[in-house]
Amino acid sequence: QVQLVESGGGLVQAGGSLRLSCATSERQFSSYAVGWFRQAPGKEREFVAACSWSGSNTNYADSVKGRFTISRDDAKNTVYLQMNSLKPEDTAVYYCAAKRTYYTGTAYYTESREYDYWGQGTQVTVSS
Repeated sequence: QVQLVESGGGLVQAGGSLRLSCATSERQFSSYAVGWFRQAPGKEREFVAACSWSGSNTNYADSVKGRFTISRDDAKNTVYLQMNSLKPEDTAVYYCAAKRTYYTGTAYYTESREYDYWGQGTQVTVSS
């Protein structure tokens, strides 16, 4: 069982920045495609950003494009989500997810059902 642990959430003013981290002890983490999702109160979980196992392909939700950046450091078994120009509507619990790919393909994944493992989430609150 792969465990993912998010950190870096908190309270920030609109226009500010946060960097979320998602760490794992999984030694083959470099073979996993990764993604970030979020869920606001009363809403369904939604896609935010995704990255292929190689890091060569990324994808973003339109609502965060140009403001958020997903990256990975496989030497540290960690995935990051840099969030800039934050807005109150970015307030949500943010989850990282991982999908085992066995180093095949170059795809990223935007559907939550495609992922095998999930973290417990970290709260991000943006005040106006």
